Order: sequence, then structure tokens, then C-alpha cells
Amino acid sequence: MSILDRFRLDGRVAVVTGASSGLGVAFATALAEAGADVALGARRAERLAATRTAVERLGRRAVAVRTDVASPEECRALVDAAIGAFGRVDILVNNAGISSERPAAEESPEGFREVIDINLNGAYWMAQAAGAVMPPGSAIVNVSSILALVTGGLPQAAYSASKAGLLGLTRDLAQQWTPGKGIRVNALAPGLFASAMTDGYADGYVEAMLPRVLAGRVGEPEELAAALVFLVSDAASYVTGSTLTVDGGTHIA
Repeated sequence: MSILDRFRLDGRVAVVTGASSGLGVAFATALAEAGADVALGARRAERLAATRTAVERLGRRAVAVRTDVASPEECRALVDAAIGAFGRVDILVNNAGISSERPAAEESPEGFREVIDINLNGAYWMAQAAGAVMPPGSAIVNVSSILALVTGGLPQAAYSASKAGLLGLTRDLAQQWTPGKGIRVNALAPGLFASAMTDGYADGYVEAMLPRVLAGRVGEPEELAAALVFLVSDAASYVTGSTLTVDGGTHIA
């Protein structure tokens, strides 16, 4: 196998959550470009259909299932749909997530629990469902955040806690499943990327953060998607339990 062949995903099936917008769309289309068929999950069914069309335009098969990852039953339904459509699951991308920007003294129990339920618990339920059917050689990537490692100047206790929790989940699943099931488990920790989340930040926030980005700019979704393809491909066959920061150097600034 050549070096470039190691990055190919021909014959594999990927499940991507949070696939209705932003980075989720970039992940789904990058996996399709690399050769994978894709099962798409998100809560916004109408936008999910557009992602399905984008994958199919790349010559790959796709199935879209409205999925709330906070529900273990819906997580299993998404995996079942992938098995029903394509006969297997080789890749899981736990990308579904929501943000929260409330001062800790004002955060409601319901608001905090919702963030944890989707960002952290949802990744666990998806991993449980997919891990039950994944063959040896499969890969899981949990999409965390640089805010699991550093602060971002905003009141984001719930979000940061959920993303830090994903790093612990990644390590523990790797130590259980890499030797036990032959499933590699890694995490991505993105920094500032153009997405629906950054679009929602207050005016001036991104500009104020740029001095902390050694690269001096916001990342492009395709740059993060390329890192994802590496982690789920045979190019990373000796990588498990790791967190790959893709943040333009923010974590060391």
C-alpha cells in the first residue's frame, strides 16, 4: 500500500453526527471524497437532506436520519440505518454539539444538562451503538475543542466541561476497545474555524482572539476535515487514545 493509498477510505462506511451544517458538512463530504459511504445524523432533517445530496454528488451513497444524540434509542437507530443501507459501520465521527455562553452564576441546571447531554453523553451513546457492530480496524473520532485545554475569554463552563469530558472519554474507550475490539479512538481539538458557531459570536470576538492564534487567521473547514480523514484512515493505524489539536498554534500561544 502506498502512502497516498493509506488515506483512501474506499469500501468503508462512516457515520457522522451533527451533519446538517458547518463542520459536519465538511466532514461528511471529505469522507465521501476519500471514498466512504456516509450515514448522516442531525436534529435538523431539512438541512440534513442537503448534506446527503452533497455526498451523492461526489459519487458516494448516503442515508440521512433525523437524530438527537441525547437519546440512546435514536443513536442506535442511526447505526441501524447505516447497517441496513450499507451493511457495515467502519467510522464514527462524533461531531454533534451545541454551545453555551452564560456566566456560571447564571447557568440553569437545565441549560448545563442539555450541553452535557448532547456534547458528551451523546458521543458516549453513539460510541456504544457503533462499537457494538464495528469490525476490527475501525475508527472513532470525538470532536472536542481547544476549549478543553485552554480558556477562550467567554463564559463557557458547560461547553468547556463537555469538551474536556470528551478527551477523557476518548482515552478510556481507546484503552478498552483498541486491544479488545481493534477499534481506534481519537479526538480532534479544533480552534477557531469558520462555522455556524463562530458566526454566532459577538462582534469583534474573533478579531480579539486572533493574536492568540500563531497562524494569524481563522481555520478553514477543509483543513480540519483533512485532519479527520487522517485519523480515520490507515494512515493513522498506529494512532489511538490521542488528541490532535488543529488550532493554528492557539494552545501554545
